[in-house]
Parts: sequence; structure tokens; C-alpha cells
Amino acid sequence: MNETLARYIPEHAVTPVFELIVANQVHLKIVNERVTRHGDYRKGIGGKHEITVNASLNKYRFLITLIHEISHLVAFEKFGRNIKPHGNEWKYTFQRMMVPFIRPEIFPGQLLPLLARHFRNPSASSDTDATLSLALKQFDAENDKNYVFELPYGSVFRIHNGKIFKKIALRTKRYECLEIKTGKIYLFNPNAEVELIPG
Repeated sequence: MNETLARYIPEHAVTPVFELIVANQVHLKIVNERVTRHGDYRKGIGGKHEITVNASLNKYRFLITLIHEISHLVAFEKFGRNIKPHGNEWKYTFQRMMVPFIRPEIFPGQLLPLLARHFRNPSASSDTDATLSLALKQFDAENDKNYVFELPYGSVFRIHNGKIFKKIALRTKRYECLEIKTGKIYLFNPNAEVELIPG
């Protein structure tokens, strides 16, 4: 298991993560990419704790995602199954479990202040923290995608499911985009990855 973990997370995180997996009796599955989520936790048949994480994540996002999912398990065990999945009990648990990993031996220096800020009040997804998400994305493998915030207004782009949109306007923190086929307006996070369609 340590050898497998070492392929997906930073070297100095392997032993403490392995200990968390053993202590919480986690059955970890590393799966092909799912666009809608980085990972998930469920209590399987016979009470087995199953966590899946996308294999395509860079090692820093993989670590954050894995601790995020283990925090669900720990919060449910400690506070009961009736808590909100991303409520205060989970936030408290995620903070406590993540803090020991926010160290320069594990994360690059430029990520440390962003992680410290994010974990004062962690959100359901690190993707909703645009600054942290963009900082993490610089460690992703090269791809031909653009971020919505980079595109000029009026640009036309495609998302993962093939739907085509036109970037219209900025509304507070997100961008209004018109779905070409239906004429409906959707809001996009600035760090959403899209494929620009040349004009």
C-alpha cells in the first residue's frame, strides 16, 4: 500500500496517510477520472469504509481529496450519521486532520499560505476557492484547456459534456455564460476548465 500511495501523494505524507487508512479501516480505490468529483466516501455493505479518489489528480490535490474523504468517515463516526456532509462537524474534522500535512516538506512554499487561509474555514470543494484551485492546477499535467476567466468576453467554449457556451459578463465572483443551444444563462467559476472554440 505504501508503494501505491507514494505514486499519488507527496513522499513525506505517505506514512501518516497510511496510518490514517489503517486506523480507520479504509478500503481505498484509485479510479479513472470522473469529471464531476475528485473523490467520494461511502459506507459499503457490511460497514466497510470505501473511499475512491481520481487517479488523474496531481499529488497535492490527491492528498487534500483523500484527507477530505477520510474526514467524512471520521466526522460521521464521531458525531453520528445525521450531520450535514459538509457541515460544521466535518469542517472541524477536516481542519484537524489536514493541519499536520500543511508543512514545507509536503507542500511547495507558494501553496502553504493559500492552504492555511483555506483551512480556516474549508469549503465542500477546494475548487470553490479559486485562488487555491488555480495554484493547485499549476501542478497538473499539461493540457489544452483554458480557464473561463482567461477568455475574452464573447468567446465561445465547450465543456466536458459537449455543451457550448458564450462568455457574457462577470457577476460578483462568477461568469455569466449563455448556453448556445437553449439560450439559458449559467454561472461558471473563474477557474472552470473549458475548451475554447476558435472564432
